[in-house]
Amino acid sequence: MAKKKKSIDLKEREIFFTIEKLKYQALRFYPFNMTVDVIEFDEEKKVQKNLPFAHLPKATKQIIKPKK
Repeated sequence: MAKKKKSIDLKEREIFFTIEKLKYQALRFYPFNMTVDVIEFDEEKKVQKNLPFAHLPKATKQIIKPKK
């Protein structure tokens, strides 16, 4: 039986999105937990966070996990 991937690397795809005037870049997607590691660009700081997949914009969700 094939092993399921624990996470999907998104750094190379350079996925950027905006939520409430803050810019984010998606780094890694965890399908089992349905969360995404992101970098938040807040003025001069860069902060790494983990966001729930459901909180992402719809267009970004479709890029990360397209329907089959």
